[in-house]
Amino acid sequence: MKKVSGMLFSYYFICKRKMWLFNNYISMEQYNENVKIGKAIDKNSYARKYKNINVNNDICIDFLDNGKTIHEIKKSNKMEEAHIWQVKYYIYYLKNIGYENINGVIDYPLLRIKKSVELSDSDILRIEEIIEDINNILSDEIPKIIKKRKICNKCAYYDYCYIL
Repeated sequence: MKKVSGMLFSYYFICKRKMWLFNNYISMEQYNENVKIGKAIDKNSYARKYKNINVNNDICIDFLDNGKTIHEIKKSNKMEEAHIWQVKYYIYYLKNIGYENINGVIDYPLLRIKKSVELSDSDILRIEEIIEDINNILSDEIPKIIKKRKICNKCAYYDYCYIL
């Protein structure tokens, strides 16, 4: 079973094809304007915080408050479900390596919104099912065929999926 990064976990909710491509070192993000904007927001928000905390090369937390609150900085709340589950995964991950009483917050600086995130027992079961599904998808020889959705038009992988 492969270790699952926070990015892969998030991509599971956004697009399983994108997740597979990213895992197989096909990265289109460096050319995408939306990704560049997101990185600039992350860099320029909460400048006084110690940011991008890498944990075992598996997850990278945007910043921590008081050693107990994980913060993820996001450009928009259009993919909020993926954001929520990414933070829940981070809490789950930290809990599994011995940290207790961790909670999370998703920060949307441009919207001036904060969303609290907590991990429930049912979330833990769901996360373990998702990890198994991610590993099954990543073991495929080729990525799954996907149905075009509205979000595809702004995706960094659009050209790969629909033009090439």
